Amino acid sequence: MKRRTFLGGTIAAAVVGRTSGVVAEQPPVKIGMSMAQTGGLAGGGKASQLGIEIWRDDVNAKGGLLGRKVELIVYDDKSSASETPAIYSKLLDVDKVDLLFAPYATVPTAPLMPLVKQRGLLLMGNFSFQVNSKVGHDMWFNNAPWGPADSWAAAFLDLGQKAGGKTMALLAADQEFAQNLAVTAKAVAKKLNMSVVFDQSYPPNTVEFSGILRALNAAKPDIVYVASYPPDSAGILRAVNEIGIGDNVKIFGGGMVGLQFAAVMENLGSLLNGVVNYNTWLPEPNMYFDGTKAFFDAYTPRAKEAKVDPLGYYLAPFGYASGQLVEQAIKAVGSLDQKAIAKYLHANEVKTIVGPIAFSADGERKETATLMAQFRGVKDKNVEQFRSPGKQVILFPERLKSGELVTPFEAART
Repeated sequence: MKRRTFLGGTIAAAVVGRTSGVVAEQPPVKIGMSMAQTGGLAGGGKASQLGIEIWRDDVNAKGGLLGRKVELIVYDDKSSASETPAIYSKLLDVDKVDLLFAPYATVPTAPLMPLVKQRGLLLMGNFSFQVNSKVGHDMWFNNAPWGPADSWAAAFLDLGQKAGGKTMALLAADQEFAQNLAVTAKAVAKKLNMSVVFDQSYPPNTVEFSGILRALNAAKPDIVYVASYPPDSAGILRAVNEIGIGDNVKIFGGGMVGLQFAAVMENLGSLLNGVVNYNTWLPEPNMYFDGTKAFFDAYTPRAKEAKVDPLGYYLAPFGYASGQLVEQAIKAVGSLDQKAIAKYLHANEVKTIVGPIAFSADGERKETATLMAQFRGVKDKNVEQFRSPGKQVILFPERLKSGELVTPFEAART
């Protein structure tokens, strides 16, 4: 377990032998976390951590929190749920941190929920999905824009229904996250009186999707909802490119993980065109709030130097927003009392670089800010094109919308 301590952009060094005439500095406010630096989640973990580090540097430049510098203590959890309980126990019992930020993603975070609830500690979540649904901890706050559990499926299927869709095909990886999305999609379809004409789960190690796509096409669905992981997402889109999907399909996509990351987007290029998929932040006109542009101006050169996602849209600004949430709460309550911080976050809307955030009782967003966006006019092998508006047109939510759905899917692919 390797500890990395980050204070004001440099590795903190213990200062000894101060003369009696020098007033001792206030101890730093320690924020502890694990973050995937290696393993399958590392690409996202590194971008998320960089966002948090930029906030740390900004808040320290303004004098810190309560007049104390902010120090980040970070361990690599190797993208593994088996690592996180021991790391967070060490952060609390050995490093004596003042606050905890969660690791990136659902699987490494889930084992921490009983620990923080038992100890009565605040935990700032980091893009987990429904990890608090069974534990019911009232000091959990997720930085992700998900909102209610069925919001992804509801937004996507509503778009499909408005385009004339009456039947749905469901294609989902046989993994917990994707299956949760599939369950909510079926529940939403039932509410909308939409029949499910194809329902297929596939093993996580599937690499060939041609047979599945042919069976899906035979069902002639109007809407195709896909809940997939990055390798699957690429394989599915390559199969669609090879086989086609049928002129009857009004809308395709929804819950495809991976299409938010620069490397995947650059690799797939024009195969993305027409896909409608979830996202979190995009460079469309209504997505800029106070400090958003300044954040990305700082992120871009640092990401290049650190060799992390050069765009950083999906995770990095939300890491920064996590810092803003605790910063504003601490300033408002005037202390590091975690119960008081939690009470403030439940009662108040907080302005951040990703927009205003208000929490419901379960620590998720009161109102979803998850985007549904359609890829348009994407060219091959050009990551820089995604910095411009118009390549991912926001269709939902209404307040952030930047265009209308192009349908049917086959027409939108050109």
